[in-house]
Amino acid sequence: MSAPTYPSPNHGERRGVQAPDLIVIHYTGMADCAAALARLCDPAAEVSAHWLIDADGTTQRLVPEHRRAWHAGAGSWQGRADVNSRSIGIELANPGDRPFPEPQMAALEELLRAIMARWAIPPHRVIGHSDMAPGRKIDPGPRFDWARLARRGLALAVSAAPASQPLDAMLDAIGYPAADPATRLAAFRLRFCPWNGGPENDTDRQLAAGALRALAMGETG
Repeated sequence: MSAPTYPSPNHGERRGVQAPDLIVIHYTGMADCAAALARLCDPAAEVSAHWLIDADGTTQRLVPEHRRAWHAGAGSWQGRADVNSRSIGIELANPGDRPFPEPQMAALEELLRAIMARWAIPPHRVIGHSDMAPGRKIDPGPRFDWARLARRGLALAVSAAPASQPLDAMLDAIGYPAADPATRLAAFRLRFCPWNGGPENDTDRQLAAGALRALAMGETG
């Protein structure tokens, strides 16, 4: 992984935390990496991320990890707002309408391993932008391969389990912020079953129960 320094001026002090305990994955939603880099380093844009990974796997460090980058915006996770102060943001150069190439995914895996080791961040603390901001954000989107990261121990690994609670209660417990049920369902599906559609069904409930089981194991293991 190459990591040339290309500092963005858009960052500040973390607020109320000593170290990041969360990683948020994004896509840039822009035509190419050069356009994304220019925006993430533009003082007028007031946005940034700690890392940017191009489609060919080139990895660029934009903000020091101990600083608060401006990538997450409004939202929360597990009842805590100001996600920027608690997290490290990784942007993947992708307009949002295509798969993520193998070199990019391989570079992401390498970067995640390094960040997780540096800051002792467990797999269940790796989330998508859409998880913490349902309805406002959809990235990294339905084409992102969360299952691949889970198989490699870099994200929450989930399998279906019997559901004994309503879906809404389970989404609360997983960490999704308050939103109308349809919006939260859409955000959950983006992460765990983007192929699933229609009204809430058994697949949603069983995967949510599986996520809670995996979270419990990860937090006590």
